[in-house]
Amino acid sequence: MRFKPYYFVWSVVLFLVELCIALFVDDALIRPYVGDVLVVILVYALVRAFFRVAILPTAIGVLLFAFGVEILQYFNIVEVLGLGASAIARTVIGTTFVWEDLVAYTVGIVILLALERTVGRYKREWYVVI
Repeated sequence: MRFKPYYFVWSVVLFLVELCIALFVDDALIRPYVGDVLVVILVYALVRAFFRVAILPTAIGVLLFAFGVEILQYFNIVEVLGLGASAIARTVIGTTFVWEDLVAYTVGIVILLALERTVGRYKREWYVVI
């Protein structure tokens, strides 16, 4: 484990943006799509803030995790776990499978990798942590 303030600050900023989207935005573009693009970047930043992992494997792992959560939504996992009455569980895990979410997650990871490649501070950690 290693703490990286750079990624931690980004995870806090993205969390606050996601919170604002969840609380104050109810439209057909930002909440369903931009929120999903940003959430994979948020999870990535959080992982990189605390764990010593390389850029590309982390990005792929986060994308697979997001896909997994979306697939669990298809199987109605919130209800299966008996958490249907929990607003927090319904919000965090989600309750509706949407194919477009998979595209949004992929777009988020592509944007993330492009940013890491061009402005990222840890360019040497692309494939392997040094």
